[in-house]
Amino acid sequence: MTGDQFTIASVLGQDKAKKLLRRAVQGSRLGHAYLFRGPAGVGKKTLARAFGNYLNCQNPTADQDACGLCRSCRKLKSGNHPDLLLVEPEGASIKIKQIRELKHALSFPPFEAAYRIIMIADVHTMRREAANSLLKIIEEPPPGNQLILTGDEAGEILPTIISRCQIIPFTGLDREVVAERLGSSGIDRDAAAALAAITDGSLGRAAMLADSELLLTRRLIIDKLMEMEQADRAAAVTVFGLAEQAAALADRLPDLLDLLKLWFRDLIMLANYLPEEIVNRDLPGLTDRDMPAWTTAELLDRLELFDRARRQLARNCNKSLVCEDLFFGLL
Repeated sequence: MTGDQFTIASVLGQDKAKKLLRRAVQGSRLGHAYLFRGPAGVGKKTLARAFGNYLNCQNPTADQDACGLCRSCRKLKSGNHPDLLLVEPEGASIKIKQIRELKHALSFPPFEAAYRIIMIADVHTMRREAANSLLKIIEEPPPGNQLILTGDEAGEILPTIISRCQIIPFTGLDREVVAERLGSSGIDRDAAAALAAITDGSLGRAAMLADSELLLTRRLIIDKLMEMEQADRAAAVTVFGLAEQAAALADRLPDLLDLLKLWFRDLIMLANYLPEEIVNRDLPGLTDRDMPAWTTAELLDRLELFDRARRQLARNCNKSLVCEDLFFGLL
């Protein structure tokens, strides 16, 4: 988070979320616990911290925002505010040990601010025992404590947690805004537009993809798959090699599968004469290269293969075998 991203105004988009939060403060109807929920990478954590900064700002602005200059704001910027607690996944999940440590910290009053801000990030990763342990805190937090939870809409969150929080909905950002922000960081204009479309307005995911090998791996696999024929004996060797390369991505493999699935979705758009709906615009020659003569029904069947692969990965099946099965099915 850069130095200027500690105010509500600096958060991209999410006007509805900002309005709901400011209205709650203005009307003295601040909820004891909020759940910021929406797509990944659209500003939930950024707005959570900015909102917490506003709540403790000593000289809030007339337009309901943090001043950025007072003692509290300066401490937050330097990362030394004693009344900001951040709980985030250790490894793949938030564990019960972390919630027990949080409970101990909340047994003391805030050090100096009006509110102790407790940010619990990615609650969709929380293990059940940790989530159950958190329920009492959410239901009756000690005075002077403000809880802000963030969770991705695609992740599972216990209904008991959802029911105890006020939900603040987040949406995907405008693609042009995402592309402009990516372009300002030095990313090629066409690539920025493609990343904004591929991630459906998720600035966080777009920035991650721009800084990873996923796009190059996607291009390699697509090129190879389009060249091969199932009856070709050499295809087996190629598929095994591609599967090994994809499996080596480990935790990033699901992201790669999502990108490849989008390619087949684009082929459906082309098959139905909707080139304006294509999102993989960073791949040259998409509309004029020689494509396999798949019907829409055959392409839909291939989309199902991606869903099956994701289910297999969720069951901790062997990644290489999952990729081999998928790639052979795509030929």
